[in-house]
Amino acid sequence: MTTTLNMVKTGKYANDKIIGVRHVQCILCFFCLSLAYAWRVNLSVALVAMSGPSNATEANATLDSSEEAAEFDQLFSFTESEKSYMLSSFFWGYIVTQVPGGYIAQRYGAKMLLMVGLVACAILTLLTPLSLKLGGWQALCVVRVLEGLTQGAVHPATHSLLAKWAPANERGMLATICYSGAQFGTIMMLATSGFIADSFAGWPGIFYFGGLCGFVWVLLWWIFAASTPEEHKRITREELKFIEETRSVGKMQDARKMAPTPWGSIFTSMPFLSLLVVHCTHMWGFWTLLTQIPSYMKNIYSIDIKSSSLLSSLPYTVMMILSFFFVWLSKVLQNNKSISTSFNRKFFNTVGHWIPMLSLIGLGYVPQENSVLAVVLLTLTVGISAATYLGFQVNHIDLSPNYAGTLMGITNAAANVMSGLAPLAVGQIVKHPENVSEWRTVFFVAAFFYFIGNLLFVVFGRTEIQKWDTPDMVDEESIEAGLPLAGDKSRQPIPIANGKP
Repeated sequence: MTTTLNMVKTGKYANDKIIGVRHVQCILCFFCLSLAYAWRVNLSVALVAMSGPSNATEANATLDSSEEAAEFDQLFSFTESEKSYMLSSFFWGYIVTQVPGGYIAQRYGAKMLLMVGLVACAILTLLTPLSLKLGGWQALCVVRVLEGLTQGAVHPATHSLLAKWAPANERGMLATICYSGAQFGTIMMLATSGFIADSFAGWPGIFYFGGLCGFVWVLLWWIFAASTPEEHKRITREELKFIEETRSVGKMQDARKMAPTPWGSIFTSMPFLSLLVVHCTHMWGFWTLLTQIPSYMKNIYSIDIKSSSLLSSLPYTVMMILSFFFVWLSKVLQNNKSISTSFNRKFFNTVGHWIPMLSLIGLGYVPQENSVLAVVLLTLTVGISAATYLGFQVNHIDLSPNYAGTLMGITNAAANVMSGLAPLAVGQIVKHPENVSEWRTVFFVAAFFYFIGNLLFVVFGRTEIQKWDTPDMVDEESIEAGLPLAGDKSRQPIPIANGKP
């Protein structure tokens, strides 16, 4: 036992290889999130490319000039209300499979769940142009709802996988690797969509190219991924031991014999409820920006789609870069023994919410002729949000490693109700897209949500494992005896006899 603990403390298991199997899992999750977010945002940029002149005479002239365009790569005249329905329809399906996805992932493993979900979503992405041609914007909404259903388990399953694979002191870093894939996917879609739309493939190529990439990922996931370290065939004994001894200071339940989910305790837990609120308010602000940036840049600053795609990807490029800067800063703070994990989580969450809040307010007052300042503030608003990866976004695992997938499913479902409402709200507020005062109202609403959500998290948020994470009814065979983390002498393994502590 002494030898084992010394090896854990000195990090021997962790340092045997620069990149371990746990890092490979997170890199695969990185590309999983990249595809998922690229498929989400592809419609917001494709709408700019597929939208034609609103004037009937101009539209007829445009179609007459290109028989090929009239045949398939045609242009459409959507109203702002129709656009808002198309942009929000993804979330109508997405929220439905959040909680079931988390439950399935923690019971049966994340590997198969993610693979099936992304295969289905890839197929639907390929069918998107055809659905629009045959059934109009209503049929496209149906396809987007189905895509949402297939992606609902992505975040809960990723959290469930992290709870099994991530040592506690690497949790922030590994989670950042996984979830920064969201920014990479957004960057690639925003930056390349204009070029794809201008190519021989036209705007349908945005969907075809993205869908085909999904099948490449599925093959790699099938070969190299596993739901838990114990199930992976290529992991070394040393890395497996390191993960088992350091992923939690509590007890990890066997997925096959997990105690019933303690719903009552979860929904009466103030730390969890504050997490739920901050997740909801964050997603309102974040997805307002994500879905509306192309339209805002076009209508306020008169930037064409190619320039808009490149400029729109800039905030997410900065966000991806800053996410790893914040990981480094978190490590520096962790080395200071006087700084607690709770302070660490709340500090980064505050940076990721209240700085964007201030920059959003400023963005509402940028004059139309000052496009440079608008881009700077927009970049700051989105980029600084990366700090939340080390804030509320890993707090589910802090509170309950055993039920992290379910907790993420609950909060992400509620948060994505807000994500679905945000584009609808924009559609109701912005009746005249060239009117900057209407956009100003949109930014003020998002700033208000950022303020309230973080305030509640700072006051009520916690990082200690909650008592309900390991119910008393769990027997000896369905738990894994917890050992103290490196440097933590306050928690000792509880001896078990006859199934009782």
